[in-house]
Amino acid sequence: MAQLSRRHVLALGAGGAFSAAWLRGATASEMPAEAHGMSAFGDLKYPADFHHFDYVNVDAPKGGTFSLIPSVRAYNQSYQTFNSLNAFILKGDGAQGMDMTFAPLMVRANDEPDGMYGLAARSVNISADRLVYRFTMRPEAKFHDGTKLTAHDAAFSLTSLKAKGHPLIIVQMRDMVSAEAVDDATLVVTFAKGRARDVPLYVASLPIFSKAYYASRAFDETSLDIPLGSGPYKVGKFEVNRYIEYERVKDWWAADLPPCRGSYNFDVVRYEFYRDRDVAFEGFTGKNYLYREEFTARIWATRYDFPAVKEGRVKMEVVPDDTPSGAQGWFINTRREKFRDPRVREALIDAFDFEWTNKTIMYGAYARTVSPFQNSDLMASDGPPPPEELKLLEPFRGQVPDEVFAAPFTPPVSDGSGQDRSLLRRAQRLLSEAGLPIKDGKRMLPNGEIFRIEFLLDEPSFQPHHGPYIKNLATLGIEASVRLVDAVQYKVRQEDFDFDMTTQRFSMSATPGDAMRSFFSSQVAATKGSYNLAGVANPAIDAMIEKIMAADSREELTVACRAFDRLFRAGRYWVPHWFNKTHRLAYWDQFGHPQKPPRYANGVGAPDIWWYDGGKAARLEQAKQP
Repeated sequence: MAQLSRRHVLALGAGGAFSAAWLRGATASEMPAEAHGMSAFGDLKYPADFHHFDYVNVDAPKGGTFSLIPSVRAYNQSYQTFNSLNAFILKGDGAQGMDMTFAPLMVRANDEPDGMYGLAARSVNISADRLVYRFTMRPEAKFHDGTKLTAHDAAFSLTSLKAKGHPLIIVQMRDMVSAEAVDDATLVVTFAKGRARDVPLYVASLPIFSKAYYASRAFDETSLDIPLGSGPYKVGKFEVNRYIEYERVKDWWAADLPPCRGSYNFDVVRYEFYRDRDVAFEGFTGKNYLYREEFTARIWATRYDFPAVKEGRVKMEVVPDDTPSGAQGWFINTRREKFRDPRVREALIDAFDFEWTNKTIMYGAYARTVSPFQNSDLMASDGPPPPEELKLLEPFRGQVPDEVFAAPFTPPVSDGSGQDRSLLRRAQRLLSEAGLPIKDGKRMLPNGEIFRIEFLLDEPSFQPHHGPYIKNLATLGIEASVRLVDAVQYKVRQEDFDFDMTTQRFSMSATPGDAMRSFFSSQVAATKGSYNLAGVANPAIDAMIEKIMAADSREELTVACRAFDRLFRAGRYWVPHWFNKTHRLAYWDQFGHPQKPPRYANGVGAPDIWWYDGGKAARLEQAKQP
């Protein structure tokens, strides 16, 4: 945090003169062109006069209820519970869906890698050096109580999030120097020289809070008071730890703006919370909620034979996933001395038999993950780095493993037996070379203690995947066990890095940038609540993240990401799991949705661009009658 403060002061000095010129007003000849949107490299698909995004049904009817269980989470959210309506700070477990209640400056188009278009802001002027962004607010923007949403609210929100928001927000906003309201209609945001390429996009996507509402309330405290919003939905009924409903704002001020037409169609969006994945499935079969994306291959293969499926009342779809699938695996806490040696970590990789696990437990439904950029062209290619990557990596020769300059590391392929003897012998050798001998059948650490590993887990459906892995670790003399804890304790222990190994899944956008710091940089390795679970703290990786953030073209970005990929994979920070190139969907047949989801949507666009089909719902009701 001290580093952030110092950077803030230095950047303010560097950009202050230009910012002052904006605040006192520029002449017409000095003003850059006004734009209706922005992107990382300045390319936008939609012109200023566009009517709606191509992927929506602009005639979608409004009405009905869409209910689901959480499948993604951000900041302080949990998949299994909630106890706070403040979802943008570290404290508490924030309710899923709270982002729907706030309007940001701009919103993304999901058929572009990173294009954004004006919502609360009508337009933006960007200075020639791209350090000062002058947003013009929409005069019709308002909060749910009818009060006007102004630049003062936006400036308050950005300043508060930078100072008191979730640590991941603070990290991603470190290159924002200031946010100031010139008047009700004009917001000036100043960024640091050398700022990350995507920081303005991130800032423009953050929620806008009411400055007046927080005049008498603490911004960074958990609360079950419903905050004053300005988005397409407002909080309705809820019961802590069980469910929360969001009600569509019928007279929402932005409903007929181009980025919003055809979206936010349901009258009610409801999230149900379950502590156990199997119980959650039973809830779906009983129509306790209406939409489910299935992430467990075993359940998809064996349990979707209940009567409603056979009778056609529940529809099943498999939709291709063209987005980067990212990374899932057991992340190894390298902050702990026993995991410091990369040979130890590689031995742990060798001990996991993915081929057997996939075949026996997961019905052969998955492919092996090898890269944090899996399923994208940002992955390093096989073979040594080409000249453009080598140019970025060469300054670190001698400081990083030699393999960085050869073929990128790929987890070994087993014989599928469950206990591949050749891989286990290799793991034995690596552990011995790292100074971990066998004594009385137990693997001993250099300090004389028995080598023990505890896997931290928060729900039981993943236990079968641990069992065979733990058995192989026992063959190596390692005592391993699973610690199953509730969602609250799991969150606290992850935030405090109080674990040996734990499962994490994340994916990068098609235009990765400042978010890379939150997962991989030295800056957040010791920051409570960061996503850098493995404790990656590597100067070469830090430098490559800076290259990624500073890329001036998509080609430069791709080269920098591939070079990063080689460095990260050489570090053996995780035991890679698996990924699926499709979305497995099941839903009660009362919805309509676009034929093909936009390529860069998070999932399949549900519920944002789906809609309620009254005819289907009526037939569904008739079908259940005796």
